Amino acid sequence: MTSAAAQRIASLRTEIERHNHAYYVLDAPAIPDAEYDKLFRELQGLEEKHPELLSADSPTQRVGGKVLDGFAPVRHAVPMLSIRTETDTEDSGAFNFDTRVRNALGSPDDNIEYACELKFDGLAINLRYQGGVLVQAATRGDGETGEDVTQNVRTIHCIPLHLNDCDAEVLEVRGEVYMSRRDFNRYNDKQRAQGLPTLVNPRNGAAGSIRQLDPALAARRPLSFFAYGLGEVQGWALPATHSAILDALQSFGMPVCADRAVVQGAAALAAFHAAISAKRDALPFDIDGVVYKVNSLNLQDELGFVSREPRWAVAHKYPAEEQLTVVRDIEIQVGRTGKLTPVAKLEPVFVGGTTVSNATLHNADEIRRKDVHIGDTVIVRRAGDVIPEVVGVLAERRPAGARAFVMPDICPVCASRVVREEGEVDARCTGGLFCAAQRKQAILHFAGRRAMDIEGLGDKLVEQLVDEGIIHSLSDLYRLDEATLAALERMAEKSAQNIVAALQKSRNTTLNRFLFALGIRHVGESTAKDLARHFGKLDAIIQADAERLLAVPDVGPVVAQSIVDFFSEAHNIEVVQQLRDLGVQWQEHDGVSTEPLPLSGKTFVLTGTLASLGRDEAKSRLEALGAKVAGSVSKKTDYVVAGAEAGSKLEKARELNVPVWDEQKLLDQLQECEKA
Repeated sequence: MTSAAAQRIASLRTEIERHNHAYYVLDAPAIPDAEYDKLFRELQGLEEKHPELLSADSPTQRVGGKVLDGFAPVRHAVPMLSIRTETDTEDSGAFNFDTRVRNALGSPDDNIEYACELKFDGLAINLRYQGGVLVQAATRGDGETGEDVTQNVRTIHCIPLHLNDCDAEVLEVRGEVYMSRRDFNRYNDKQRAQGLPTLVNPRNGAAGSIRQLDPALAARRPLSFFAYGLGEVQGWALPATHSAILDALQSFGMPVCADRAVVQGAAALAAFHAAISAKRDALPFDIDGVVYKVNSLNLQDELGFVSREPRWAVAHKYPAEEQLTVVRDIEIQVGRTGKLTPVAKLEPVFVGGTTVSNATLHNADEIRRKDVHIGDTVIVRRAGDVIPEVVGVLAERRPAGARAFVMPDICPVCASRVVREEGEVDARCTGGLFCAAQRKQAILHFAGRRAMDIEGLGDKLVEQLVDEGIIHSLSDLYRLDEATLAALERMAEKSAQNIVAALQKSRNTTLNRFLFALGIRHVGESTAKDLARHFGKLDAIIQADAERLLAVPDVGPVVAQSIVDFFSEAHNIEVVQQLRDLGVQWQEHDGVSTEPLPLSGKTFVLTGTLASLGRDEAKSRLEALGAKVAGSVSKKTDYVVAGAEAGSKLEKARELNVPVWDEQKLLDQLQECEKA
């Protein structure tokens, strides 16, 4: 039995690591997450049952380990030296390096072969493999002695715990631990939402994660790795070139960046520098330059070192992505959803390849946590397409007249109240339908298919209508005519006619659709239906206090207060009344009754095309009569309504002997129930 278990464990480890490589290195997952989890759980179960078969290179051993008291020192067998930097961002950096190499080699011809790579902005790490198994990971430290960070590095899924087809007695792989921009932003967004500290930048995020004394905390930080060289090597015949070493490392399962090239001569080095510069902002990770290395290992040996720097390599830098500047003021920007974002107005500074004069401060909690004052000297970061951000303060440079920031309680755009809901980090304007900053978003939501369903009223048209001052509020939509629309750029006469017709059609709606269309915070489709069913009339909802709203199923304190806040704003009531005056209407009733609705407790499933009603209208009318409309057929389904081209749901209904109605039968039943 143990033999069979050992074989299965070995097979699972190989398969799981193959999937790890596909997911974390190739970004091309081969199986769904659920299937991966199934394999992982099976391996965990077998290792628990057979602890004698557990080994350090098992994928189950990546996360965890005891909290460390500190990091043990690691003496590097081969020093981790830094390389010379060319700060000239123009072509001369490449030509200077090539000239030095040719002079040192006594080679006048422009035919030296170079390996070109990216200079990653992370933390340098040395990975020591013995017999293909990862046994130690260490930081650079002072180049001679680093820190043992093995437990934390093992949590990085793209770093293989066991190399493929590598029989080297010792193979030290050197590279960079980094955090991608996407992972950095996701992590910080999550931290902000929970009111927790954020990371300053991806580089500090990577370094701080690796130097966490608790490996479980390190495991929660999303890190990646690229290999770019070797340390000590025993029992492996080195290839002839640096580029071949990288190819070999990749064949062992080690992640190696695809943005690399082998070129000849200074002009080709400069072209590589320019090409990477052009795509720098689009890269998924931060770099601060490119690296040139003489490709031949024999020539590297001949060139040797000077002042502990290799003569055969150089880093050619790009403009810095962090700079110091001064906060001149802090202003408020109101977003399309009403969110208030503090923005630092800066002394203009050149950072990340452009001049920056504004930077986001995210929210009041972030300002308080970073202790940003007006007048402070701050670190500003701009990387790629990311909005410039204030990431730190030099408190020792704070002037005597520096002022603390206070979040306003009145919207600077529309003068509506500003609220911050319990448990949320963002302050929001309650202006809703009235606030000019939220106008485009409010109109697009109002016109949406599940709201007022105004066909043809999309982003570009709404942008034109608002930017040209034709629409100032929702009610202005119903004042549009064909002539006004046809006069717009890229708007044909027929398109104008269609939009006017769609607006006319949308005047006849349902109370739940109208409520949803108003864009009341926290009021989704389902809540809008519950409100319409419970109160029956819009005026009853407008006049309801929080206590009465809490009587509606699934309406909690946050939703109730949001509804009260919305209708307590006079301008929102004014927009609603204008819409009613312009002919927007719906059927109303007297609200909830002690008598059950005609279809209460009945579950329907709709399938196929309903030519007369349409699926949305059918669902809305059924739900108004108390029915539940489900998405799949089960034994609990009472009726299936089958339209044209009904598919698998109809077959399932027949298998389970669920009664099937056609569209006419549904119409007859709806009319009968609605009369009752």
